Amino acid sequence: MNIALLIAGGSGNRMGQDIPKQFLHVDGCPIIIHTMQCFQRHPDVDVIAVVCLKGWETVLQAYANQFNITKLKWIFPGGSSGMESIHNGIYGLKEQGCDDQDLVMIHDSVRPLLSQDIISTNIAICQAYGYAITGIQCREAILESEDGFVSKTSIPRDTLIRTQTPQTFRLGNIIEVHEEAKRKGIVDSVASCTLIAEVGGREMHIVPGSEKNIKVTTVEDIEILKALMHTSKEDWMK
Repeated sequence: MNIALLIAGGSGNRMGQDIPKQFLHVDGCPIIIHTMQCFQRHPDVDVIAVVCLKGWETVLQAYANQFNITKLKWIFPGGSSGMESIHNGIYGLKEQGCDDQDLVMIHDSVRPLLSQDIISTNIAICQAYGYAITGIQCREAILESEDGFVSKTSIPRDTLIRTQTPQTFRLGNIIEVHEEAKRKGIVDSVASCTLIAEVGGREMHIVPGSEKNIKVTTVEDIEILKALMHTSKEDWMK
């Protein structure tokens, strides 16, 4: 079984709005529903599960019903951090009887422009290698700064990857990573890929991402999202 696990446990403080960013409406539809529709449309995604901010579960289910998200099967409680939310999601899947061999696509609920190709490639790479991480080669020049104001050091960009989601694993493998992290005292890694790197001993295979696969974090990102939703490739472009 191929499972999309959307992480929607955050309150979105950086957005500065009265409701969590995943529930903000863009084009008459909550951002999280736009994201769920990506997986709803994909023929190889069997089930959608969501790790949801406490108190918003009923709202989420109501929106899913309104917009005909028929693949939504489970809603799990969000945690106090992204890592804890992912933990709640994967262990929730296990408690619901999901198999260790099931593929879990862990995805930010506020990345609503995920392409069908990226989903397909995540599934294929995970089936072949066990660990699939969506990412883009870094194109910008990178400086290192401790305070955000002064820098004396640059970092070569040739080997750098900007990661996105989904990040896809067999359920048993990602639970094993979290168990090992627990033994090592790792409690607040920022993403599944960084947790795997901190735990060590596993190769992560890169799935080509897209600049359109943006994560909505700020008000400016909403403006970019709207622009991307209402544009298309020019006919003359190869």
